[in-house]
Amino acid sequence: MTILVTGGAGFIGSHLTERLLQLGHTVICLDNLDDYYDPGLKQQHIQAFTGSPAYHFIKGDIRRQELVADILSGHQCDTVIHLAARAGVRPSVFAPALYVDVNVNGTLSVLEAMRQTGVRRLILASSSSVYGNTPGIPFREDQTGEQPVSPYASSKYAAELLAHAYHSLYHFDISCLRLFTVYGPRQRPEMAISQFVHGLLTQTPIRVFGDGSVVRNYTYIDDTVTGFLQALTHLQGFQRLNIGGAEAISLQQLISLLEQLTGQTTRIQHFPLQPGDVLYTAADLTLAQRRIGYHPAIPLREGLQRFISWHKKKR
Repeated sequence: MTILVTGGAGFIGSHLTERLLQLGHTVICLDNLDDYYDPGLKQQHIQAFTGSPAYHFIKGDIRRQELVADILSGHQCDTVIHLAARAGVRPSVFAPALYVDVNVNGTLSVLEAMRQTGVRRLILASSSSVYGNTPGIPFREDQTGEQPVSPYASSKYAAELLAHAYHSLYHFDISCLRLFTVYGPRQRPEMAISQFVHGLLTQTPIRVFGDGSVVRNYTYIDDTVTGFLQALTHLQGFQRLNIGGAEAISLQQLISLLEQLTGQTTRIQHFPLQPGDVLYTAADLTLAQRRIGYHPAIPLREGLQRFISWHKKKR
């Protein structure tokens, strides 16, 4: 299988690429190496693949529809895994037009390029943020009235709606995977677990927004990648699926667990809860288990220990 992975130089994309290559697929990576965080880190992510004849890197923007179409036809791709997006809930509050442009118009560009070139298979990376503060926990995919509370979340939900339109009009086979707080080696440096581990290992204060009671469902990167691979195997029709971890804990509980695992304590600096942040995320995995056989395998404690070991090595 020849797969176009947009955003393939990022945290999730590089891990997914690694597994796809191991399974014998050809991977075409399209990434613009934007400056949301250090582009040099993304280049490091893909260094291990650059010598593989089954891997091709193209620097470019998903909003360039002709470029995407040329890649799909020129490399005879049969599937697209669309990860490329402007990330980050909090920054989206201050740059909503950018997030709509990249995440909505960029997705439309990819869908149109697929339509033009006859590619009908798509896995779209969505986000648990689409649920917002919707009542009813854990979140189920069949809940109506999702209530996104940030431009980022709204842009991801809009991308899902566009994808459904292309499924209805052109019979695309599409899975929208709603990802729940992915962590692990290569995690973006501004994300909470990266920040907390760095603070503990360097004995510098860590910042917590709110009183520490915010709850997140953390998913180890290996489980997330497994979810993509299982969705790829069962790619038929249209479906939205939660891809999350087995447990949800508060920020305060997370910090306590990290202190245990690192043997360090730290000083916490509290700041007001940020606009756009949701109070709770938890994934109901029943549908993903039934449809694609998804079961998270890495407990939070084990995943955090793996991340800490990796972080120590890279320092």
